[in-house]
Amino acid sequence: MLTISQLAATAGVTVRTVRHYHHVGLLPEPERDASGYRRYGAQAAVDLIRIRTLADAGVPLARVDALLHAQPAEFASAITDIDAELQRKIDQLTVYRRRITELAGGERLVLPPEVVAVLNRMRGLGVSERRVRLERDSWILLRALDPHAVPQRVREKNAAFDDPETTRLYLACDRSFDWDPQDPRLDQLIDDLDAWEIRYERDGSASGHLKLVADRISEAAPAWQRILEVLAHRAARRRTAEGGG
Repeated sequence: MLTISQLAATAGVTVRTVRHYHHVGLLPEPERDASGYRRYGAQAAVDLIRIRTLADAGVPLARVDALLHAQPAEFASAITDIDAELQRKIDQLTVYRRRITELAGGERLVLPPEVVAVLNRMRGLGVSERRVRLERDSWILLRALDPHAVPQRVREKNAAFDDPETTRLYLACDRSFDWDPQDPRLDQLIDDLDAWEIRYERDGSASGHLKLVADRISEAAPAWQRILEVLAHRAARRRTAEGGG
């Protein structure tokens, strides 16, 4: 036979909890013995463990009382239902956990996996997080303005990062973020970028959604604004020269 303290210990609850279950009628309270103590048998320990387990699972105490007096088949069926409800809650919490984790990355909430992969590739190449955030914002703009252009743009981005020279220039532009617009190093970078545009037969201009994306990036740093302005000016001169010829 068990004392109330020993009974509480078997179920991992406090004596106060046992007395509460006595008070609400869940657990019968035995009469005192000749020594003045209340003694509990094995069934009381089993019932207390059942009460504690069901209560911890979120089952209301009123239903716990009904289950304790249910027939074995009814009890088993109720346990199956409780288990299914717990699994539903676990699945829901798993979704919430994934969403909470995604909040840290931001881009996963609004961008498709292939775009997120491009952003992560940039991080792997050593592109600053500041530049990655700007790129993320540009993708959000692009997706809103012309979602059908996203797959092609993803292919172009990956192809660009497959090219060592393109990647070198991209990283060089990233490092120039804090440079003064008149920094001599910017002149050399502009020359290298201009040569790259000529080599790849780009005209240095942008229109439509690409113009908005370019504007969004250039606003971030005066140095980048100067780069885009000079490249656009040189491209315009080449077009004029070719037209005149």
